[in-house]
Amino acid sequence: MTKMGKSLSSCAGLLVAALISTSPLSAEINEEFPTVKIGFLDLTEDIRYDDWGIHPVDIRSATTIINRRAYAGAQLAIKELEQFTRIAKAYFSLERHSLSTAKEMAKTILRMRDSGSYFFLIDAPTSVVSEVAQLTRDEDVYLFNTTAIGDSLRNEACQKHLFHMTASRAMRTDALSQYLVERKWKKVLILRGPLTEDELMAAAFEKSAEQFGLKVVEIRDFLLGNDPRAREQNDLDFLTGDKRYDAVFVADSDGEFSLSVPYATREAAAVFGAAGVMPKVWHWSYLRHGAPQVHGRFERMHTRRMGEPDWGAWVALKTIAMAIARTKSTEGPKVAEYLRNDKFRVDGSKGPGMSIRPWNNQLRQPLLLTTSDWTITLAPIKGFKHRTNDLDTLGYGSQDSACMF
Repeated sequence: MTKMGKSLSSCAGLLVAALISTSPLSAEINEEFPTVKIGFLDLTEDIRYDDWGIHPVDIRSATTIINRRAYAGAQLAIKELEQFTRIAKAYFSLERHSLSTAKEMAKTILRMRDSGSYFFLIDAPTSVVSEVAQLTRDEDVYLFNTTAIGDSLRNEACQKHLFHMTASRAMRTDALSQYLVERKWKKVLILRGPLTEDELMAAAFEKSAEQFGLKVVEIRDFLLGNDPRAREQNDLDFLTGDKRYDAVFVADSDGEFSLSVPYATREAAAVFGAAGVMPKVWHWSYLRHGAPQVHGRFERMHTRRMGEPDWGAWVALKTIAMAIARTKSTEGPKVAEYLRNDKFRVDGSKGPGMSIRPWNNQLRQPLLLTTSDWTITLAPIKGFKHRTNDLDTLGYGSQDSACMF
């Protein structure tokens, strides 16, 4: 090639480079997007993970690794949001703090807020979430409850800056009640455990049963054990005898007693609640709406199945990111206000687009009714209608809620 040819070629190359560098696409690629740092707070010791819902064989096994913390779901979401940067015009990062008390959580939230963070995911029981929300109520922060199911958080103890990603007790028992009505199993025997959580779950089911026209034939308290002197409370033949019923609802937050109930009742009956058919916000067996793909990505990342806590954290981050993209702002107040807008929707890979109930900040969502091995159906059950949104047939409606922001 001649010197003139080389010179022209060089000039052409510089021209192309100049055009690329000044193109809108290149400008977008080179633009400095802000980083949204999101706090993740959980407890160093959480009874829900350490003691409840673990199979007795797993407890005794030295080879079983029991890691069910919601943080795994948040890690998946942060990884997925790397591909969402251009749309949201923001980067997303996660900062985890495992703490001992609600007061320590509140102090950490305020410290991170001073560094520019607005949004915080909380994986803790109802009482802890409630205390953290109270301690931060006058601050410019926004909390996302990923796992606490207490109805009080959505009613008398609600806070305007606290959003709920997981389903409440009322939503779960409403889902079960709809299924019982659809199957025409109208008479229900309740077996109630000794813990406060069991009392709350049994009370929630009673309210749902009344709302949907079911009859609770009796509530019987059980004890875990085999003491012959207490066989009327620990022997299923006694516990489920002398009554006519179509179904048995088991309120057992510990989870061990309920394992023995299916197929062991005196009368042949379907079992619901803590065993048999269970209401869940997520189950690995759901095969529609992109759920297998979500679960596959999670399992490849963590080598275990995706559970309810994981989904709560995963969808919380998706919710924050989607609102930031729609508002074109990373400012907390603007994002929070948009979350309560009728136009907001987030895809949870469970079917219909999900939105926030403006009266109590609860995420509307379908629930999966599952056995331990398989998803049977989704609630709301077909035929249960609401005048504005069928998802509002689950849980407290605007007229029933005691929440007053």
